[in-house]
Order: sequence, then C-alpha cells, then structure tokens
Amino acid sequence: MPQVTIISGSPSDRGLAENVEKLLEDFKVSFETYIASAHRHPDKLRKIVKESNADVFIGIAGLSAALPGVIASHTLKPVIGIPRDVKVLGLDSLLSIAQMPPGVPVATVGIDNAKNAALLAVEILAIKDEKLKNKLAEYRLNL
Repeated sequence: MPQVTIISGSPSDRGLAENVEKLLEDFKVSFETYIASAHRHPDKLRKIVKESNADVFIGIAGLSAALPGVIASHTLKPVIGIPRDVKVLGLDSLLSIAQMPPGVPVATVGIDNAKNAALLAVEILAIKDEKLKNKLAEYRLNL
C-alpha cells in the first residue's frame, strides 16, 4: 500500500515527480505516481484519489494549477501542492495553489520545490512512525 500518491497534471511534470520519488525512496516511503489533468481528465483524477489508500497526496501543476485543489476536494487527507514555473515565473501557479478557499486547504511549497514537498510528506507520515521520525532527524542533522 503506498504511503504517498503523487499526481502530476501532464507528462512535462515528470522531472519534478522524479525528484519527489527519489527523496521518498531515500526515506523508504512507498508511493505511486500518476498523470491526470484536473481539466482534461477530471473523471480519471477523481477515480485515482477515491481509490488511493495513501496517507498523503502530492499534486504537481503549472499554469492554472487547479490540480492540488481538485485533489483536496475529493479527500480529507493532506494534500501538498507543488507549483511549476511554466509562465509568469511560476507565480500564477503558486497563487492558484496557495489561495484555496476556506475549508479546502492545500499545503503549498515553493515554485518547483519537489524536495520540500517530499520532506513535508515525510514529516506528516513521521507523526505516527517513530522510525521515519528518526530518519528525518538524522537527515536534518546532516544538512
């Protein structure tokens, strides 16, 4: 069973998804990765979210960046959004993800900051996993 579900809006997000995957692998956190656009594949996206047993979701999106918010609208689990620098230096994506309406929060990391998204997912999982918490503490000491 995956602990994290990573969803990107298009194949062009693959590099950021790989960066998330690499750090999760380093922490031995299981994950699954999908491509599903909130605008082009809304039914596919809804099905992925509803059928996932993951504890945390990470959504990677550029341009209008609705993906993390749509993920959040289909789950009560934590959602982390990674805004992409596609246009306007990524500020459009950042604001789209960060400015969610009250009641549907999405944690937002910096533009193209896949590493922080993965670390935030690890922190969330470490709340109930002492082994993971110790690995995270060691990681921080080595920074």
